[in-house]
Amino acid sequence: MKLLPKLKQEFNIELTVANAENASGGAGLTPQVADELFNMGCDVLTTGDHIWDRREINEALEKNPLLIRPANFPEGAPGRGWCIFKAAKGPGVAIVNLEGRVFMRYQIDCPFKRAKNILEELKGKTSIILVDMHAEATSEKMALAHFLDGAVSAVVGTHTHVQTADEKILAGGTAFISDLGMTGPYDSVIGQRKEKIIERFISGLPTRFEVATDDVQLHGAVLDIDSKTGKANSIQRIQRSMKT
Repeated sequence: MKLLPKLKQEFNIELTVANAENASGGAGLTPQVADELFNMGCDVLTTGDHIWDRREINEALEKNPLLIRPANFPEGAPGRGWCIFKAAKGPGVAIVNLEGRVFMRYQIDCPFKRAKNILEELKGKTSIILVDMHAEATSEKMALAHFLDGAVSAVVGTHTHVQTADEKILAGGTAFISDLGMTGPYDSVIGQRKEKIIERFISGLPTRFEVATDDVQLHGAVLDIDSKTGKANSIQRIQRSMKT
């Protein structure tokens, strides 16, 4: 996160949202690491299917309204699926966290229907709505973006760890990218040591993964959104390396 302060200054960023589901050793999130990310300059933390890998995060999900989990988990799951961040200046911004169902490991509620329900709850509260769609299939992410086009400011995909090059503004004014990519060791296989992953593919046997350490990069996107209309003016992919 040494890269984040420079990025915030370069683009005059007013709100920083980070998906933190694998921030603790490559799997899950602990309350301590969540606090570190907030202290480093993240305003809101979204998550995904790996948020449940660390049971100790459940209490933090209940207590901290700016740490959210996918909203379409069944009723009774710890925490909440959306929040409204209110900066010192400007209007509040709603951040919604959803999870896909295609090729994912949990049986969860429909993200399309849940998104519509949340939009009803948000009526009159803010015109700026960001959606983190945590999903494996690009088709599911794209479909959700078109489904919500004009009703939200942006739909950004997470989960696959590989940044896509399909950023665009849809017809209704919603910004979209299939996947923001990964902040972590770029010289790796989606964050893990290459040798361990290759070994597993060749042997077919269970292998203990190890988090890589080389060429740490920050990947994401910078959004410019009209505060009055909630429409996106632009979306720009970002890649920053600790080496430069």
